[in-house]
Amino acid sequence: MFAGCKNIIDINFNLFNTKYCNNMKNMFSGCVNIEKLDLSSFDTKNVINMEGMLGNYINISDFDLSSIDIDKDPKKYIKEYFKVCEKLTDLNISSFDNKNVNNMSFMFSGCKELKYLDISSFDTENVNNMSFMFSSCEKLNYLDLSSFDTKNVNNIIGIFYCCYNLNELNLSSFDTKMLLICLICFIIVEI
Repeated sequence: MFAGCKNIIDINFNLFNTKYCNNMKNMFSGCVNIEKLDLSSFDTKNVINMEGMLGNYINISDFDLSSIDIDKDPKKYIKEYFKVCEKLTDLNISSFDNKNVNNMSFMFSGCKELKYLDISSFDTENVNNMSFMFSSCEKLNYLDLSSFDTKNVNNIIGIFYCCYNLNELNLSSFDTKMLLICLICFIIVEI
C-alpha cells in the first residue's frame, strides 16, 4: 500500500480501518524517510501475511506495535518483519504473541544499530526457519535465546552472521537434532 513511498515522513492512522485486511506484505517497505511509525490503531486479527511489513526502513528509530496481533492464524508469516531497520536502537516486542509463526527468517536482519533485544516471550515451538534471523545486527552484544524451543527448526543458516559485537549468547535450550542446514551459523566476518 505504501511501499516505496520515499518522501513520506509521517502517516496518521487514527481513522484508518484495517479490520478486514488479510495481507500486509511489504506494506511499508522502502519508506526510507519515515522516522516514527504508530500502528497502535491497527486491527491485524485477520492478517495472514506480514512478510516484510516493516522492512527496509533506513531512518526509522521508533515503532509502536502495541496492537499488532501476529497469532490468530497458523500460517502467520513474519519473515523479514524488521529487516534493514538500520537506525532502530531499541525494540519492545514483549506483547508479540507468535506461537503459530513458522518462519522467522531475516526477521531482525540488518538492524545495525539495535543494541538490545528481549525476545524471551517469543514462542518458537512451531518455527521451522530461523535463517539469517539476527544477521548484521552489528551492535547487538547480548542475546538470550534460552527460552527458544527449536525442536522443529531445520534451517539456521547465517542466524548470527556479521553480529560483530555479540559477546554473550545463551543457546542452552537449542535442540539441533532436526537441523538440516547450519552453514555459517556463527561466522562473524569483518571487512
